[in-house]
Amino acid sequence: MGWVIAILFGTAVVLLILSFVKTTQSNSQLEQQIEHVSISVLNEVHELEKQLRNMQLDAEITAQQSGAAPAASEERLLLRDMLDMHKRGYSIESIATKKQVPPHDVDRMLAPYKTGKAERGLVAQ
Repeated sequence: MGWVIAILFGTAVVLLILSFVKTTQSNSQLEQQIEHVSISVLNEVHELEKQLRNMQLDAEITAQQSGAAPAASEERLLLRDMLDMHKRGYSIESIATKKQVPPHDVDRMLAPYKTGKAERGLVAQ
């Protein structure tokens, strides 16, 4: 009778240990799946934010050029990049250096966008 109880107790301990091991393995797999999903969602959100920023910059460029001839797509991309850098606080010189364009050209291209901000600021005061 004592042996039977000892065997049943030993079996219960082994089964308890196995259940803990299985639980930790399934939790680890679940955590990995959640991590992969969250990474993919963050990547998609980043791409959407990038597309939204580009659309906003394109809209601002289009609003400024509404009476002018349509710009070449390469020039538009350059203007978009320069406008984005300007809005993030880059100086004219650093934009010119990064884009390999003379500073006076950068200043000339960004001039309509700089005066628009100043005018809006004056109206609000």
